[in-house]
Amino acid sequence: MLTKQRWVEIMRASGMSDEDMNNWHRQFEKMEPETHQDFLASLSIEPGETRKIRTWSGN
Repeated sequence: MLTKQRWVEIMRASGMSDEDMNNWHRQFEKMEPETHQDFLASLSIEPGETRKIRTWSGN
């Protein structure tokens, strides 16, 4: 099972900065909001954190 921590490690290893990862979330939320929700849930991210991520990435 892929965790949030492991996903961040993969993104960092690919050269992504915090800004890059934030943009990735923004684009995911903009283009596929329900799939973004499903993805965050698949990483076992708590519902409160998921709401925060979706809120700032939707702006």
